Amino acid sequence: MGGKAEKGTPKYIANKIKAKGLQKLRWYCQMCEKQCRDENGFKCHTMSESHQRQLLLFADNATKYIDDFSKNFADGYLELLSRQFGTKRVNANKVYQEYISHRDHIHMNSTQWETLTEFVKWLGREGKCVVDETEKGWFVAYIDRNPEAIAALEAKTKKEKMDKDDQERMLEFIQKQVERGKKQTSEERPSYSEFKRESSQEKVVLSLKRKAEEKKPDTLPTSALKLKVKEESAKKQKVAEDNKSKQSALDEIMKMQERAKEKANRKDYWICEDIIVKITTKSLGDKYYKKKAVIEKVVDKYCAHVKLTDDNTRLKLDQNHLETVIPSTGRAVRFVNGAYRGAAGLLRGIDIDRYCCDVEVSALGRRTTVIPSTGRAVRFVNGAYRGAAGLLRGIDIDRYCCDVEISEGPLTGRVVKGVQYEDISKLAS
Repeated sequence: MGGKAEKGTPKYIANKIKAKGLQKLRWYCQMCEKQCRDENGFKCHTMSESHQRQLLLFADNATKYIDDFSKNFADGYLELLSRQFGTKRVNANKVYQEYISHRDHIHMNSTQWETLTEFVKWLGREGKCVVDETEKGWFVAYIDRNPEAIAALEAKTKKEKMDKDDQERMLEFIQKQVERGKKQTSEERPSYSEFKRESSQEKVVLSLKRKAEEKKPDTLPTSALKLKVKEESAKKQKVAEDNKSKQSALDEIMKMQERAKEKANRKDYWICEDIIVKITTKSLGDKYYKKKAVIEKVVDKYCAHVKLTDDNTRLKLDQNHLETVIPSTGRAVRFVNGAYRGAAGLLRGIDIDRYCCDVEVSALGRRTTVIPSTGRAVRFVNGAYRGAAGLLRGIDIDRYCCDVEISEGPLTGRVVKGVQYEDISKLAS
């Protein structure tokens, strides 16, 4: 019975077991990528039509096929070396044995190198690996040319150099300190000389002198009047310190309140009604560029209906196309952002270098809720705006509250310094 063994038979299983492992290299055909198990099988394969066609293709362009096989072999070898061993120095034959353990590898007899030694030397010449020969054979170390790896190596080298420089500077500093200490001790060390007398009749005189003690001036007794003056000055100083501490505590509380109001009232939108703004966009043409206008109505917090001050032209613009207008000193302005958002005031000074100005708060334009009748004057008798007067603008029966516009209160007359240009704008007359 000819042909292949039937699936599941002992012969089929035996053939599969034989084909599973690596076979002898001399019975492998690289062009056909076929492994034969014995010499007879390899002879039959070389006589087949498919093998003859592959040989004809190889004969047409032999250099191309050899270069392709060589490139694939080198890439596979280097990929295994870099992945499994990294940049460590390792025996080249060990890496080769790992490489040929894969069944579908490129065989060396199909490449431009006849031996592993020639291949290793080629790796060294091309700069792909660091190679050296020892008694145990050739050793290779992969050179990682990945940009990330190069950057990491440079950073590591730089750090080691910095550490070394720090150590050298510390050792140099310690050496200077030691030399300075030795110099000082040598200067302070007494010098001894030989005692000589010109004649035996000469007397030896020793003088032991004691340093005269400095006499302290006698302190005069303090009179009762001086004591009383000192006590009064101490009391005054204590009272002044107490007042100063109270003032500093009050200033700290005021600063905390300012920061809280700044955080609560700082928004990404700033436009409000009845202020003068300047058009900064050229999309409408040069006719409206740098023109001043009054905001008549605010739409969705970020858009506004404006009316030009020169004529009755009305436009709808986004706040990104507008900017605030800073008037001359003494003119009325309104805070459009920040801690005093909504408050009105008078411009007292402009700091051109810091792009800010000083404003005296004259009226708080915020609204709060009370329960009077509409259109009537009211005064807050409790709460945050206690003592402030205003006018009732509307009543919400469903929520049991109403809106009041404050016209005076505790903040009236207060000077706020360092207000940014974009936080205030000129009021429409």
